[in-house]
Amino acid sequence: MIRLAACQYAIELHETWDAYADHLQRLCAEAVEAGAQLLLLPEYAGLVLSGQLPAGQRGDLKASIAGIQALIGPWLALCEGIARRWGVYLQPGSLPVQGSDGHYRNRAWLFGPQGVLGYQDKLMMTRFEREQWGITAGQGLQVFDTDLGRLGILICYDNEFPMLARRLAERGADLILAPSCTDTVAGYHRVRIGAQARALENQVAVLQSPTVGRADWSPALDENVGRAGLFVPPDHGMPGDGVVAESEELSPLKSRWMVCEVDLAEVRRVRQEGQVFTRRDWPEQFERIV
Repeated sequence: MIRLAACQYAIELHETWDAYADHLQRLCAEAVEAGAQLLLLPEYAGLVLSGQLPAGQRGDLKASIAGIQALIGPWLALCEGIARRWGVYLQPGSLPVQGSDGHYRNRAWLFGPQGVLGYQDKLMMTRFEREQWGITAGQGLQVFDTDLGRLGILICYDNEFPMLARRLAERGADLILAPSCTDTVAGYHRVRIGAQARALENQVAVLQSPTVGRADWSPALDENVGRAGLFVPPDHGMPGDGVVAESEELSPLKSRWMVCEVDLAEVRRVRQEGQVFTRRDWPEQFERIV
């Protein structure tokens, strides 16, 4: 059994580095005190760094993305320090990172007790990212070996595409982390339904963490709606609706952790002893019927 914490992360204005660093450390300390071994924050949580920019720059969509690039190094060091200090796994959400080719990619790092484990770039761009931000799609899927199990990361919209989760499952991922950022109830439900469908299809666990609240100072994060949730395949020994845990309130005003437990060995058992074998039957039966 492992203990997980997914944050409903309220977008707040932190105008200095010290204020932001204190905020993130205090927030993570709450989850650690609740016994969490893995902490998940949402997509674009790192964009809160733009609060440290001059008001005119943070209020400009593209200028705010360019402006935070100098803060990414210190941010990575801060996140690594949190993971090392408390001996936890931390996925601190994502943020746009400019590559050597000049393009920005939406990147999510994973940290563990021994330091940085690597990163996953978002692969499927929403219209807003592609048409207004100029964010470029990443390439490739990563699987991370941890003491808790094998993990994968699908960022927000990526969870709406079945073959991405399928590829992670084929590579041995038992838990998929789904950091998300949505500005409407419909957007939240698209990701949430996708996350639960991926758990059903692949007989894995999926953990979702959303942004919440209003931030009029940020054109990127101005409106945010969502619930945190942990989803598994509905089957013997699992919740009948496949929902292990879900935040009680949609979009609270302050950041809140949803802390829950999952036994990945029991999730794997469903693949061998379940009422259905969706994971196995997909490749075995698909070619026959179509």
